[in-house]
Amino acid sequence: MQKKYIVAGLASLMIGMSACTNLEETVYSEIPAQNFYKNRTEVMAAVLRPFTHANAWAAPTGQVGHWRVSELSADQLAWPQKGRHGFDGGDWIRLHNHAWIANDNNAWNPWRLMFWGMGFCNNTIKDLSAIDFKTIGMTDEDKAAIIAETKVLRAWHYLKLMDLYGNIPIVTEVGVPVSPANAPRAEVWAFIEKELKENVDLLPPLAPALVGRVTRAAGYAMLAELYLNAEKWAGAPKWDECIAACNKILDGSCGSLSGAAPRLETDLLKPFDNLNHTSPENLFQITYDYTVGNFRFGWNGDLWHYEQKKLYNANFNGNNGIVVIPTAFDAFSDKDLRKKTWLLIDTAKIDVAFRTNFNDSIVKGTEEYAGRPLVFVKEIRRNSEGEAGEGGMTRGEENSGARFNKYRPGPQTSSVYWNNDFVLYRLAEIYFNKAEALMRKNGGTATQEAVDLVNEVRKRAFSATDWPTEAYTVAKLTLDEFLAERGREFIFEGKRRTDMIRFGKFTTASWWDHPASGQDKWELFPIPYNQMILNKNLKQNPGYE
Repeated sequence: MQKKYIVAGLASLMIGMSACTNLEETVYSEIPAQNFYKNRTEVMAAVLRPFTHANAWAAPTGQVGHWRVSELSADQLAWPQKGRHGFDGGDWIRLHNHAWIANDNNAWNPWRLMFWGMGFCNNTIKDLSAIDFKTIGMTDEDKAAIIAETKVLRAWHYLKLMDLYGNIPIVTEVGVPVSPANAPRAEVWAFIEKELKENVDLLPPLAPALVGRVTRAAGYAMLAELYLNAEKWAGAPKWDECIAACNKILDGSCGSLSGAAPRLETDLLKPFDNLNHTSPENLFQITYDYTVGNFRFGWNGDLWHYEQKKLYNANFNGNNGIVVIPTAFDAFSDKDLRKKTWLLIDTAKIDVAFRTNFNDSIVKGTEEYAGRPLVFVKEIRRNSEGEAGEGGMTRGEENSGARFNKYRPGPQTSSVYWNNDFVLYRLAEIYFNKAEALMRKNGGTATQEAVDLVNEVRKRAFSATDWPTEAYTVAKLTLDEFLAERGREFIFEGKRRTDMIRFGKFTTASWWDHPASGQDKWELFPIPYNQMILNKNLKQNPGYE
C-alpha cells in the first residue's frame, strides 16, 4: 500500500472585464519512505496499523473474519434464525452445516481481511528497512526490534490464513509478484517457523508498557500453536518443540504484564474484564481504550440480545445473533463455575441503575416475548408455540440459547467502562498446549505432569468443596475428555475449529443440529472465487474445484 497524494495548485482566478482561469496541477505519485518517516511517532503509526486492523478479523466485532468462521463452524456456538431475524441469506446455517462454497462470503471475507492486514505488515517492513533510524532520533537497535516485531506479526497473519485455507501464496513484498501461486501448506508452515525462530528472541520481554504489542511472550505463544498443530499443518508432529516453546513462557524468560513471570488468575473474570490490560495471565491481546480513544471491543453486535445493555448499565445493544448451542451448554456440569460465570442463562434482570422504578427489575422481550419477561433458555426451538425436542438452526426465538458473558463492560459510569482488551493468547492455553503435547508423546495417555497442568487451570472453576471429586486423574484425563475440557476453558476465544480438526473430530463428530459432515474437504475453506478470478495462478483446494 503506497502512501499517495495529489496536490492540485489552483492559480489566481481573475475576475474582470476579461476573466481568466489558469489551472496548474503537480502530481506526486508517492512519497519516498525516507521523506515520510521523520520521527518516532510516524514510525509507530506504521508499526501499529496492522494491530488496529486485526480488530476486524481476529475478534468478534461484527465482521466475517477468522473468529466468526472458526466458532460458527464448530460444536459450541451458532447463529440460528430466530423468528423473522437472523437468516441472513443462510450464511450461518451453511457454516453450521459445513456447506459453504467457493463464492461464499464466509470464504471471501476472512481471506480479504487477513491478507489486507498482512499487506500492512509487508509495507511497514519495506518502508522501515530503507530508513536510517539515527537520522530520526532512533537507534539501530530500535530498528531491528521493530522490524522483528512486524515480521512476527506477519507470521501470525500467515498462521491464521494457513489454518483456514491451507495452501496459500507466500508474499513478502506488496505487489511482488503480481499474481502469486499457492504454496503447499507444509511450505507455508516452514516459512512461518523460520520467520518466528529468526525474530522471536529479538523481541523484548512482555511488560506493562508493551501491552498489546508483539513481545517475546506472544512470539513463543505463536510457536507453541504452530508446533501443536504441526502434524496436521506440516505432516509431522513437533511435540518436543511445542513443549520447549511453552517452557520459555512458563519459566518467566518472556516477561509478563505483572511481575517477573506470568501467572494464572484465581478469578474467572479477571483475564477478560475492563482492566485486563494488567492481568498477569494474558500474553497477547488486541488493545482497546474506550475512555481515551473511543475505540472499544464491540462484542455486543454479534453476541448480545437487543435489550441486553440493561443487564450491565451499558449504552449499546446487540443484534441477537450468536448463542451457545444446547449440547455445548450441557458439556458444563452444574458445579462448574464457568457455566454460571461465562454463560448467561435464565431470567434477564435489569441493572439497578437502569431501573425506572422498584418493580421494573426484569428485562422484557421484544419479539416472541414482547412485553413479557425475557428468560434465556438453552433450547433453540419454538417454545412459544409449544415445540418440544431438539429444535434446529431455523427454529429459534429471541431468547433461544445461553448467551456470552465472558467479557463484561462494567457500568457506563465507570472510569474504565468497556476498556476490555480481546485476549489472543493467555497462560491457560500454554498450560493446555504443554499438557496435550505430553499426552501425545505418551501415545495419547495422560502423564501426571499433564494432569497437573490441566488441573492447575481447572481448579478455579470449582469450589473448594467440589474440587476433590472434580480434579482430573491420569485415568480420567483421556484425549476425548481433554478436548471437552479445552472447549469449556476456551469457549468464545476463536479456537474451537482448530482444536476439533487436530483431534480428528471436526468432520466425524455430530452435535445438536449438525450431523457429521464426513468429508475431509471441510477441514479447509476454499480459495475464494473472487480471488481466483483475479489471480489465474491460484489452484483451488481439493473438493472445491
